[in-house]
Amino acid sequence: MTLAAFLAVWFVHLLAAISPGPAVLMAARVGLTEGARRGAWLAVGLGLGAVFWATAALFGLAVLFRLAPSLLWALKIGGAAYLIWLAIKMWRHAGDPADMTIAPATAAEGNAPRSPLSAVWLGIATQLANPKPAVFFGAVFVSTIPRGASALSLALVLIAVFLNEALWNAFVARIFSLDRVQRGYAGLKPVIDRTFGAFLVALGIKIAAT
Repeated sequence: MTLAAFLAVWFVHLLAAISPGPAVLMAARVGLTEGARRGAWLAVGLGLGAVFWATAALFGLAVLFRLAPSLLWALKIGGAAYLIWLAIKMWRHAGDPADMTIAPATAAEGNAPRSPLSAVWLGIATQLANPKPAVFFGAVFVSTIPRGASALSLALVLIAVFLNEALWNAFVARIFSLDRVQRGYAGLKPVIDRTFGAFLVALGIKIAAT
């Protein structure tokens, strides 16, 4: 794979990574309520989830979906249900007072601490709950990779996918973890939480319907 071809693959995926969706929304939410450190761990999970979809696409996931469309339908329904479930939890706890002194060590719902591993798993689950990356990687991403690309080239592409997702979403989490943003959140918590929840519901419905 030439450098120009690699950069083309990298740039196409970067555009997909920074586009608004469940991953970016969750990064903003965790950064806002739990701080940049937990947001960074979440971003690692989001990166791993993207690598899963990219690897699956390289091994013919798109062909499998064409042969068994019911599998894609089940994935879309399951992913939509997961996002709506997260939204319901946000709505239920929207009225809880915001304690910003413990926010970096608490979960987005309730006051149970979220460990780094838990944040990583939340990132992976959020990414896998959205079948849109499967379509992107299976239709767009794979088509940008030259035929006959070496195993080393494919490994570098997967590393680039991970870095795009992880670094962008860690940046989003960092922006939303700033003191000024968190102070604004403390005063508008019910509205902001319900807005995040509404966006997740909308994304879930869109995933199920398209």
